Amino acid sequence: MKNIDQLPNQKPKIGLISLGCPKALVDSEKILTSLTHNGYKINKDHRNADLVIVNTCGFIDSAKEESINTISSTLNENGKVIITGCLGKDKDTIKKFNGKVLSISGPSEINKVLRTVQKSFPQQKKPIRNFLSPIGIKLTPKHYSYLKISEGCNHKCKFCIIPNLRGKLKSFSIKDIVNEARELVDNGTKELLVISQDTSAFGIDFKKSNKKDKTDIIELCKSLRKLDVWIRLHYLYPYPNVTKIIPLMADNKILPYLDIPFQHSHPEVLKRMQRPAKKNNTSKLIEKWRQITPELTIRSTFIVGYPGETEDEFQHLLDWLEEVQLDRVGCFKYENVKGAKANGLRGHLSEEIKEERWNRFMKKAQEISEKKLSKKVGTIQEVIIDEIDEEGAICRTKGDAPQIDGNLFIDKNFEVLKQGQIVSVKVDEANEYDLWGKLI
Repeated sequence: MKNIDQLPNQKPKIGLISLGCPKALVDSEKILTSLTHNGYKINKDHRNADLVIVNTCGFIDSAKEESINTISSTLNENGKVIITGCLGKDKDTIKKFNGKVLSISGPSEINKVLRTVQKSFPQQKKPIRNFLSPIGIKLTPKHYSYLKISEGCNHKCKFCIIPNLRGKLKSFSIKDIVNEARELVDNGTKELLVISQDTSAFGIDFKKSNKKDKTDIIELCKSLRKLDVWIRLHYLYPYPNVTKIIPLMADNKILPYLDIPFQHSHPEVLKRMQRPAKKNNTSKLIEKWRQITPELTIRSTFIVGYPGETEDEFQHLLDWLEEVQLDRVGCFKYENVKGAKANGLRGHLSEEIKEERWNRFMKKAQEISEKKLSKKVGTIQEVIIDEIDEEGAICRTKGDAPQIDGNLFIDKNFEVLKQGQIVSVKVDEANEYDLWGKLI
């Protein structure tokens, strides 16, 4: 176990490992900001820290396994570990670490983490006021930031345990969201990525309460677009109210981009999933959205091999993909999650069938992506620069979110460019997922 004795004037060094989704990343940023405000030093290399916080993911079994392995290896390397995040809610899985770690807490429990650190390393005196940026500690590049607008979810999808982990929908105050967004923009953010578990449902819980702040995602978008930066919307359910967002994309402040997890196309599979949008009207919605904003990019995620999925139902999904021509697509093979209702459904499929269907799905998605991107050759695209190295500039178009979508590469005359800059590029090459272009 690591020796934790501190010299009188030496500040303890705290490390953090963040696992899982962007919503967990925001929690990690808040933990680090809280620690810094309270006088603690953050160590980039957690292996040399005096204490390590592991912000875990507990959504699916493979994510749980990664979290458990990370906790175990960190205990061996460091000895002083705090567990927080979604896996902290899974008492049965996490109990093996009882007595071995300093504390276990659930998602967004920032104060519990802080109190544990303070108990382990009491401050000798009140910390001197630090000059931390108003936006706090960020784990993303300066030019883009995740903006979390709510916690939890009211849906009861049978494959998902998020409501058990993060509770029911709790929308944040629109005033607080806009203030946070303004701080981020004032400190260099050029792109805000709006995230939650169900972005379309923002504000629904206000309508059921006595709060005066009665609003919805449409009003939030109207407020955010005044900030004059790129606004990218993630995790929207295909409700009819999404149609009201599309006209707001006309001035490209709300980007013509929708991240909508359809999960499947066949109404019977959606019914077995207990999805909220299971009426099979998504094709008409997509058609309507594209009529309003032809340049709209739609990304989505799907599950193949869901219990009971027949070959005909899977073929329906492939045919639907061909029909609607989604721009960006991800796919997961179904897996059981402890506590999920889908575990008890009939007709679980073999891993071989799931793998075979995943490969067929990805082949279809790749064909569509390649065809759609080839149509961008010769067009002029506005791009934001994520990174510059000795080979060129790595950029994204308005149709690409960081980490999950494709890139546009500039490999000539890029020396004058800077990270976070927004420039115009003429596309001259495309492959299945990425673009190449020349600076205008």
